[in-house]
Amino acid sequence: MARVVMHVDLDAFYASVEQLRRPELRGKPVIVGGSGVPGERGVVAAASYEARVFGVRSAMPLARARRLCREGIFVPCDFKAYRDASEQVFQILHGYSPLVEPMSLDEAYLDLTGSQALMGQPEPVAVRLRDEVKRSCGLDLSIGIATCKLVAKVASELRKPRGLVVVNAGGEAAFLRPLPISKLPGCGPSTIRRLEPLGVGTIGDLAALPELLLGELFGQYGRLLHAHARGIDPSPVMPPGDPKSISREVTFDQDVLDPPRLRETALALLQDVGHSLRGHGLAARTVAMKIRYYPFETHSCQATLTYPSDRDDELTQAFTRLLDEHLDQSRPVRLIGAGVSNLEARAVQLSLLESRAAERAALDDRLDALRERYGEQAIFRGTSNRPQQKDFRRDDIDHLAAERK
Repeated sequence: MARVVMHVDLDAFYASVEQLRRPELRGKPVIVGGSGVPGERGVVAAASYEARVFGVRSAMPLARARRLCREGIFVPCDFKAYRDASEQVFQILHGYSPLVEPMSLDEAYLDLTGSQALMGQPEPVAVRLRDEVKRSCGLDLSIGIATCKLVAKVASELRKPRGLVVVNAGGEAAFLRPLPISKLPGCGPSTIRRLEPLGVGTIGDLAALPELLLGELFGQYGRLLHAHARGIDPSPVMPPGDPKSISREVTFDQDVLDPPRLRETALALLQDVGHSLRGHGLAARTVAMKIRYYPFETHSCQATLTYPSDRDDELTQAFTRLLDEHLDQSRPVRLIGAGVSNLEARAVQLSLLESRAAERAALDDRLDALRERYGEQAIFRGTSNRPQQKDFRRDDIDHLAAERK
């Protein structure tokens, strides 16, 4: 029996939520991103379809968006509102399948394999789901249906907004063949630049290349590209389980050759990781750093703590050593990340300096309380600017999963 995988994607989600709760914004070019301060740096988080007419797109620098759309209404991000709206949508999704894998606040996979006798054929089910989300939440949804996650995702992107594309079993390669290579998930600008000299313009061109050649060019990733270009993706729809690690990362708008800025950014990310650790009641034995240099060279390193910890000062001490030892200050950095792994339940650690350790732990708890009350950007140790990250994090996956228990 062929698999039935559905990819659902809320259309212009952040901007749609803003227009939904502020009727005066409906029908107007709404651009969500940053804090709403003119002249600030940052990128567009979302643009309404009215703003997209002017060429505004997600991840575009805010300054460029202002030049393209002078009539645009710029709105700061309100992640609480987006998370609340997302939760309503996911409650509906769980009524259609027990296997729901959240990918972001506005995106998920559902596995409908074997449900036809109960739910009906996939296409009418998708129409019902799309209409129910609109009726109950006021939000538009685009849907792709295929035998695997990758093809379903590509399908959902083709006819936005409120699109519905079904790719039948056996037609995956033919469906992908004429599409531009940029439509294949995982094929970013760097990969495309390396493929262009080989005459690759479409996914079909990529599929026609020998797997051995792609392996030589990209390693294991090249072999994966070869399979994906032919519509082969056996990865299952996986509902979230217990976290094995917690990480944060940020991709810069432009490559950064500024060690103090990189250090400040990385330590702010690490503090966010520590906040999440304590929120889960966990401690970590391993601290990790991820760096991606130009053009696309990624390095990871890690350090093992003497005992598991959730304290900012101890995590920072280990992470700072990683920065000192592994950051190549002569190379431009495209991405930097901080994370922890080897997690276990939080416990009180006896120390020769127990009173001082207790004071530091209490400080972490007080800072966490301030963030919970006034927002995640309210306060950070030793940094003035918190890096802009993706809205959706492991904490959100856990929250959506917790709602089902």
